[in-house]
Amino acid sequence: MSETASSAPAAAPSTADAPWPVGELSQKIKGYIDRLGSVWVEGEITQWGVSGGNVYGKLKDLAVDATVSFTVWSSVRAKLPDGLGQGDRVVALVKANWWVKGGSLTMQVFEMRRVGLGDLLERLERLRQQLRAEGLFDAARKKPLPFLPHCIGLVTGADSDAEKDVLRNAQLRWPSVRFRVHHSAVQGERAVGELVAGIRALDADPEVDVIIVARGGGDFQNLLPFSDEAVVRATAACETPLVSAIGHENDRPLLDDVADLRASTPTDAAKRVVPDVADELARVQQVRSRMLSRVTSLIGTEIDRIAQVRSRPSLAAPGWIIDQRADELVRLVARGVELTERRLERAGQEVEERRRQLRALSPQHTLDRGYAIVQRGEGQVLRDPAEASAGDALVLTLAAGRLAATAGAALPAVGDPAR
Repeated sequence: MSETASSAPAAAPSTADAPWPVGELSQKIKGYIDRLGSVWVEGEITQWGVSGGNVYGKLKDLAVDATVSFTVWSSVRAKLPDGLGQGDRVVALVKANWWVKGGSLTMQVFEMRRVGLGDLLERLERLRQQLRAEGLFDAARKKPLPFLPHCIGLVTGADSDAEKDVLRNAQLRWPSVRFRVHHSAVQGERAVGELVAGIRALDADPEVDVIIVARGGGDFQNLLPFSDEAVVRATAACETPLVSAIGHENDRPLLDDVADLRASTPTDAAKRVVPDVADELARVQQVRSRMLSRVTSLIGTEIDRIAQVRSRPSLAAPGWIIDQRADELVRLVARGVELTERRLERAGQEVEERRRQLRALSPQHTLDRGYAIVQRGEGQVLRDPAEASAGDALVLTLAAGRLAATAGAALPAVGDPAR
């Protein structure tokens, strides 16, 4: 306590009849706290936020469940080691400050040193590496969300802002969407068991098309249930597509990496899961307009093509085709007649020539010239008088018929000198 405060007379005891003013109580608390002075403490940073150049955070005990808030003014922050932040294990020189006007206690940091990775952060990192090695973070195993879910499962805190944001924004986008809400603790000791139960119950519901796990942000320590191995494995085993909507950009729990889709906030989850009815109707109208334009253009093109075909001479005055083909047919018929007559004439001449040749070679023609064929009675043709004896019966074949004769004595040959 300051020198002025220590020299002031002690206040009278507080009674129901003579209570202390709030200001006096606050001043006494400040006096007691000021006596502590500056101390070195060790702990793990569970929250680290920068605003206006100053740092506002929380420091957690390494062994027991105890946390204090601290403030690092910008003048001190410039002297701190680079990279300090959430999850670091540190020792810090702090002085407890009691704000009389607001009635709040904070630790002002004058010096801070990193001494290692925090136990919580180290355990989370080991679990993260294990889950990654098992393939639970692989994009190939993530399931696509349904285009238009009829029923959405929601795991969130009872009467929370996250629940209101999801319901309100989803119903604004698609009024007919239905919800199955499973209320669960989202921080504290009960959170892990209730989150796992909610995920499994909604996954077993055949009417639920997609599940949203939502929480409206929080510091690193409050978000630890969403990095618990039981919650993460229940999410990985979920057959229904699951969306993580924890709503904290700086601290990504392991649930974000295992979920089929990560939404930055519960509001963003509603927008990612439920399509906007106005946008979909506008898109349908655009598609209908494009289809109508395409069909109209196609019909117009075909009409022009038909008009071009009809304007061709063959369709504009089809009689000319018949006239032209008739002329060609007449010419072809005349040509055919001419060629046929020539062929017949040449064939007749050839036949007549063959006839003359046959007549010249015919035995009848020889007989007509006065010759005769001499045969013995048995039909043997005689070529030499020596082949017949006097008195043999002979048959003479003449041009006009046959005669019976009897062979006489042989006569000299025509032109023979002995004749």
